[in-house]
Amino acid sequence: MQSLIGLTTEELAALSAELGEPRFRGKQISTWIYKRAAVSVEVMNDLPSGFRNKLIQSYEIGLPIAAHRDVAPDETVKYLMKLADGQQVESVYLPYAERVSVCLSSQIGCAAGCRFCATAQGGLARNLTAGEIVGQLLRMQWDNPRRISHAVYMGMGEPLWNYNALIKSLRIIGSEVGISIRNLTVSTVGVVPGILALASEDLPITLALSLHAPDDDLRAELIPTARKWKLDEILDACSEYSRKTGRNLTFEYLMLGGINDRPDQARALANLLKKKKLPGNVNLIPFNYVETEQGFKRPEKNAITLFREELENAGRVTTQRMVRGHGISAACGQLRRTIEKSRSEGILQTIPLNAARN
Repeated sequence: MQSLIGLTTEELAALSAELGEPRFRGKQISTWIYKRAAVSVEVMNDLPSGFRNKLIQSYEIGLPIAAHRDVAPDETVKYLMKLADGQQVESVYLPYAERVSVCLSSQIGCAAGCRFCATAQGGLARNLTAGEIVGQLLRMQWDNPRRISHAVYMGMGEPLWNYNALIKSLRIIGSEVGISIRNLTVSTVGVVPGILALASEDLPITLALSLHAPDDDLRAELIPTARKWKLDEILDACSEYSRKTGRNLTFEYLMLGGINDRPDQARALANLLKKKKLPGNVNLIPFNYVETEQGFKRPEKNAITLFREELENAGRVTTQRMVRGHGISAACGQLRRTIEKSRSEGILQTIPLNAARN
């Protein structure tokens, strides 16, 4: 069965015409899929029954199944989504007082090899399709009452290594689902060709660079793929992105205790961004405990404070990511690895979800 999620209104119109129906049926189908998060063709009651039957023969909505779901006290919901081929991918629903954001994955696993990341420990299985990316958002929208207003591509995978699916999913979320493009954020470890290509897409999204170090040597230790592009080249590409789009960037900085959290490193980071005249804020992310053999640890509160003060004294707008879902392994890759380990050891007994909503 082919999935309808991932097809644009124009593509759905063409499909309708192929099946002998007027092209305006495509708009009706897209409304059911992207605005109402329909779970089956059968519920599309404004379509002729004969047309619905034709669709059912070869097509399905393709909404992923919530194979596992954990809810934190702060109402963060961590999902393990099961896809049509049985592969599983993580997504996160993040409700705030003023908005609802979701974190989406772009690949099953990741090849970037970041030493501090749980996803990297499993390697890369495959890219997700645009429909599988959008399907994560639709599944979470269908499962939760509040309207999703923001989405970040900060889940499993490097989005710019799945470029075509990334771009199509961004356009679908913007034009079909109806979330403002300006409320979409794409995170990257610094894939220079992808950053430059994205700058020419006429998509005013926020680009978030996973920086994590103020120099090439330390960054190469933390992110093996960083050896492919030096910081100068990456930040020059970011400057080009900002120039073409008029958008500020976000510089993600994962703080690892005793490794990259010293005041002198904060000063070096501020000088680096100032030298490149890059607009945007630095988002500090204190390490979220991940089971790794490398022994990374969360920095002390005083170290976080001093680091932030150095950046702010240098005139750099600095934010600190709110800790969400810590008790439910909300860091990328943690839930999938936990479930796989539990199954292999025969200790996973139940799957906490509302089966009636699958």
